[in-house]
Amino acid sequence: MFETHRLIVWKVISYWLKNSQSAPYPPGPKPKPLIGNALDLPTSSSPEMYIEWGKKYQSDFVYASALGSSVLVLNKLEDADEILDRRARKYSDRPALPILKLMDWEWNLASQRYGTSWRFHRTICQQNFRAVAARDYYPPILEKTHEMLHRLLEDPDNFEEHNKMLSISIPMMTMYGYEVKSFQDPCIVAADESLRLGASLLLPGGTWINVIPALRYIPSWFPGATARRDAAKIRELTKEVQRIPLEFVKKEVENGTAIPSFVSNFLRKKRNAGALQAEEEAVYNIANTVYSAASDTTISATSAFFYLMAVNPDIQRKAQAEIDRVVGTNRLPDFEDRASLPYIEALYREVLRFAPPIPLGLPHALTEDDYYKGYYIPKGTVVLGNIWAMTRDEDLYPDPLKFKPERFLDKDGNVNDDKRVLAYGFGRRVCAGKYIASATTWIVMASVLACFNIEKAKDEFGNEIGIKDDYDDFGILRHKSKFRCSFVPRSLWPSNSFRKLNE
Repeated sequence: MFETHRLIVWKVISYWLKNSQSAPYPPGPKPKPLIGNALDLPTSSSPEMYIEWGKKYQSDFVYASALGSSVLVLNKLEDADEILDRRARKYSDRPALPILKLMDWEWNLASQRYGTSWRFHRTICQQNFRAVAARDYYPPILEKTHEMLHRLLEDPDNFEEHNKMLSISIPMMTMYGYEVKSFQDPCIVAADESLRLGASLLLPGGTWINVIPALRYIPSWFPGATARRDAAKIRELTKEVQRIPLEFVKKEVENGTAIPSFVSNFLRKKRNAGALQAEEEAVYNIANTVYSAASDTTISATSAFFYLMAVNPDIQRKAQAEIDRVVGTNRLPDFEDRASLPYIEALYREVLRFAPPIPLGLPHALTEDDYYKGYYIPKGTVVLGNIWAMTRDEDLYPDPLKFKPERFLDKDGNVNDDKRVLAYGFGRRVCAGKYIASATTWIVMASVLACFNIEKAKDEFGNEIGIKDDYDDFGILRHKSKFRCSFVPRSLWPSNSFRKLNE
């Protein structure tokens, strides 16, 4: 009897110890009764708002909670390295967002929960997208880049459309061998709308469904159920985005006319040697993830590049001088030139520092209680690496608001040791396609600079039209706000550069 009482007492003590909080939560706004910080979470200009929180609460990381959910935002790289890299075992999960199931986005590799299925998907990505394997995708990337140069030459005023076409056509070609002819392509129309609607729902505070999961059961016709209706629409659009290119590539493989691509290569392998159902599903999931992830981020990076060149003509001239000296004027830049163009490399890194496409990064989630610098972080906390704040940290990047590629060069003009591009994320959830993304962004920059001077547009009186340094948020994504600029063919390249394109 005595032993039984001891056991009961021990269980009570163990339960109390397990569920008691022995340290304070990290600094952040004081929660309100019942709803916590539900009304404090920003839904626009979030990176800047979290920087202000850090200043207000005198902390490099800030915390908020609402109705059982919690968010930790890391504004310093040293904290992101410790938490998201060195403690990756605990911090590699993704949040359990009810809205994902409603949108049918659970297949997306970027949002998959950490576990066996995610690791299987990740292994396939590493086999096909690692640095060496990424070279297999260089030919279609180069082809699509040259097509964009032609469009810029023929119709420079619509550079935003040409940039969008490039950003869409590369992942569709590399993943499916699918040739995008126009923006009216039904697959592109469906993908654009689903991404536009879905991106805003993924932010903390983007929809109450993620805060109060029971709201997902409210019918879409109910007044005020906007997110529920949007999710239903996204679900239908997503089915089309998946169906159209997959049916195309399957038919091409059957007819023996498929060009090499990620999915067609797998289908040939399956026909010749067989494949597990799990592998087939993973390949399709990855292909769709690459399109959804690559298109908008490439648009963002390239738009920022155009803007930064137009407002920094001295930097543009330095970059062009290096290209002329190393590549010459009888051909266009190629991937093999990358190691010989340190200033272009520094320029590429500075663009992604100055204007990261996903400024808050993708959310991580904590799988067990943790303690950090004397603070308690509960299991399930959503953790955001505020890339925008880190890339504007004066300790890391002196004079951070100035666009300065030289910060990535040493005193001899060679690329320095700061090779890390924070825009690709942290820890085990770093972008799986970063080598392809890097190659795409770099070759676009080098090719456009070789062929064009990017200048501010002029009004009817010949006066330059200023460009504001402002950006638009599309949920987790950030794009440069619309602006005008001119693409003027370089007189140094009267015919040679474009002659190469026609060969």
